[in-house]
Amino acid sequence: MTLSAEPDFKSADFLEKHVDSILAFYEPRAYSPEGGFYSCFLDNGDCYDPHTRQLVGSARYVVNYATAYRLYGGQQHLDWAQWGLDYLNNVHKQDNGHYAWLLEKDSVTDTRVMAYGHAFVILAAASCVRAGISGASATLNDTFNFMEQHFWEESACAYSDERDATLKSLSPYRGQNANMHMCEALLAAWQATADPRFLDRAELLANRFAFDLATQTGGQIWEHYDADWQADMQFNIDFPNDRYKPWGFQPGHQTEWCKLLLILDGERPDQKWLPKAQTLYDQALQSGWDQTHGGIVYGVAPDGQFCASEKYFWVQAETIAAAWRLYRATNDPTYLADYNRLWQWSWAHMIDHRHGAWFRVRQPDGSAIDNKKSPPGKTDYHTMGACWDVLAVGQG
Repeated sequence: MTLSAEPDFKSADFLEKHVDSILAFYEPRAYSPEGGFYSCFLDNGDCYDPHTRQLVGSARYVVNYATAYRLYGGQQHLDWAQWGLDYLNNVHKQDNGHYAWLLEKDSVTDTRVMAYGHAFVILAAASCVRAGISGASATLNDTFNFMEQHFWEESACAYSDERDATLKSLSPYRGQNANMHMCEALLAAWQATADPRFLDRAELLANRFAFDLATQTGGQIWEHYDADWQADMQFNIDFPNDRYKPWGFQPGHQTEWCKLLLILDGERPDQKWLPKAQTLYDQALQSGWDQTHGGIVYGVAPDGQFCASEKYFWVQAETIAAAWRLYRATNDPTYLADYNRLWQWSWAHMIDHRHGAWFRVRQPDGSAIDNKKSPPGKTDYHTMGACWDVLAVGQG
């Protein structure tokens, strides 16, 4: 397939049109009249499983459509954001207050109660508050309070990870991923409400993970910890490709934290945020950029070798957003060059120019792994979010 001429990746016109192209892939097929949204799309848009609803995916659709409504004012996006929020509260939410991780035909098929999933409920609710959507404030506050009761560990200044459906049994596993997305959600909640408790907590998490806990692993942020918040270097050591709990350093999570630190610096300036953001980003690019094929790999072992060399869509997208924020914060042309080469590689390998949206994962050389573009959880919230983030920061 011949690609169209390479666009000006930093132009607002390109970014807006790219968001439109992603929305256009999902909009003819995502809405489910039975409730919520379909996921599980093949590359050509066919739905290979109409019955699965995963909490993260359900919440991310709400983020997408609430944000699209706030920015563009389309009635359909407003209606769909409300539709998705109602599905979260009426179907995912269970009698004891938790939101079910996985549904099949609206019945719970995975009983784990995941802090990671609830972080996205908070993000969805905050997005709806910003868009003026009915009932969103109650969802935001109720879910924050639920997390406070069942997952917040005051002595650790962090959230635990997983409970059983009764909420009585807490897993000994601790992880950074749920906390990173809680930081993201809390920043969004602060922007939506101006309630300082959300910004205070986001700042606490950023200090804990980017500074305190990172000292255990040479300054980079490790994924897995034991119940005492000691880095667990053996957890999932045989599964560096795990979708949610991979072993190894995740370059995409280092750059995602970079982005969050820079957002935090804009909300509560502190001279420490920018240098740490640069360090996380620079180390991720140095260790994670594939010098042979281009693009950023999924996982890097502690010895610096690639342990998961596939290229995931979200890794490229989050790093694009981080590179632009660093460029705007420092005016260093290195970050602008990174921004462009990340877009160039993604334009050539990650973006489906025939059917729309981004492929989920590619081989190291950018070729296809499978034809499942959007399995449960993938709604292209990362890719549209990167475009929206660059647009929000602006050209200066």
